[in-house]
Amino acid sequence: MKELHVSVGEQVQFSKTVSESDVYLYAGVTGDFSVNHVNEKYMKGTIYGKRIAHGALLIGFMSTTSTMMIERSVARGSDETAVSLGYDRIRFLKPVYFGDTVTVTYTVEKIDTSSRRSWSKVEISNQNDELVAVGQHLLKWTPNQPAHR
Repeated sequence: MKELHVSVGEQVQFSKTVSESDVYLYAGVTGDFSVNHVNEKYMKGTIYGKRIAHGALLIGFMSTTSTMMIERSVARGSDETAVSLGYDRIRFLKPVYFGDTVTVTYTVEKIDTSSRRSWSKVEISNQNDELVAVGQHLLKWTPNQPAHR
């Protein structure tokens, strides 16, 4: 069976400063207007002391790195389309506040050429190099069909 166009240990990174507009746009798209994310007065009375970003927004950043890895394989001439089979063992370890700069590191950990799957470790750190979220991502690599004319 042919090898995948990614290899164990291969890595991509994505960094972004999380802004108030990121959080409000995400809230608007999803309808998640939890006080955790949009009510500064309420959050001042919590252990967090201020609003925090949605955990699912962080998963979106994880998806960005998955896309970066897929685009790299396409640039290498992959004749397969990778699709996400999902994220496992996601944990939010620390809050992400407005103004924090997060860096997502996506590292291929395991490849199974017979099932055409790859597993990657995903870690998100803040500007203080504190781990704020982790997870595992599973990709399925599917063969492309010849173009029909």
